Amino acid sequence: MFLSLSDDQRRFVDSVRELAQGEFRARALKYMDGTFPWENMRQLAELGVLGMAVPEEYGGLGLPVFDTALVLEEISKACYVTAMAVLGEVGTQTRVIATYAPEHIKKRILPGVCTAEHILAICMTEPDAGTDVANYKTNVEVTGNRLRLNGVKTLISRAPEASMFVVFTRINKTPGREGIGCVLVEKGTPGLAVTGNFHTMGGEYLHEVRFEDCDLPLENLVIRDDGFKKLLSAFNTQRCLNPSISLGLAEGALEESVKYMHARKAFGREIGTFQGMRWKLADMYKDIETGRSILYRACATANPFPDPLLAATAKLYCNEMALRVTSEAIQVHGGYGFTDEFPVSRFYRGARYGTLGGGTSETLRDLIGKRVLAGVDPTDGILGLDAF
Repeated sequence: MFLSLSDDQRRFVDSVRELAQGEFRARALKYMDGTFPWENMRQLAELGVLGMAVPEEYGGLGLPVFDTALVLEEISKACYVTAMAVLGEVGTQTRVIATYAPEHIKKRILPGVCTAEHILAICMTEPDAGTDVANYKTNVEVTGNRLRLNGVKTLISRAPEASMFVVFTRINKTPGREGIGCVLVEKGTPGLAVTGNFHTMGGEYLHEVRFEDCDLPLENLVIRDDGFKKLLSAFNTQRCLNPSISLGLAEGALEESVKYMHARKAFGREIGTFQGMRWKLADMYKDIETGRSILYRACATANPFPDPLLAATAKLYCNEMALRVTSEAIQVHGGYGFTDEFPVSRFYRGARYGTLGGGTSETLRDLIGKRVLAGVDPTDGILGLDAF
């Protein structure tokens, strides 16, 4: 499937690439200690990147998922930590608000997302419930015009920097999927506390967040009905944007490998002249281009959210592909690849997150298998064009 870019798309992606390679790349190592990349985020806000998921009437660019994936791909080639920070502004939480929130919440939150005034933290995972959303214990009681939120969320990105927490929770202790909704909690709300910090191998921090009798106005209720269905629909966007970061990490690893093969000499010649090394590049390139085709095709189905089967397939493939490619890039670099001074070690550490966040590989394989089992006719098989 061939997708050509418009002149506007090319100019926008080129401007992001220039910024990422010209400035973010040089600063990438300093963010490995968990420092939030505020400098990079403010520069991206000036370009309009943080407003990609925000409709134009609220100050954003209102760009489709495909354009957003292209931009994240470029940022992740230079700095994984920055790419993950941007994902929080252009991913599920922003698109949930832009698509499902009442008008007063959209007007209140979305303009600030575009400028980096509002950093959003999505709170989904709980100590005993990750993929198992239907068993959330976090609960909000709706009484008159007030909300009271209690619960614990864990492995949350950007919690100390966040001005707003988009919290998926049970409503009035209604059991199962039917009880899932979403509320907005502002920084400084009494009872809200960031109580745990986990430094990741990718460089960023993840956090535990507690809500103890958080008293909220009713107007902070983002989703009350069909919350589980709406969450899963919006989350298919994450299953395209997460793998776009994986794709960018793999591309960056390939580019570094090519540079190194020209610069490094062994037995009197460049190591790129050895057949075994060229074969590594061939396999890396093959895997990257396969992943690109699957991912771009999934992104192209977004209206406003991507097709669940294609998004799951793109995520599964690109996440695992990035691990293979970045690992091979380390092998190409030999002992130097194991050091922090060469970017490929950071690419590998960043790639390791892909198969964990936004749906594990095991979850996605099961989802894909169920859809294929239910969707392929035992007699007629797959009609190829039906998949396009």
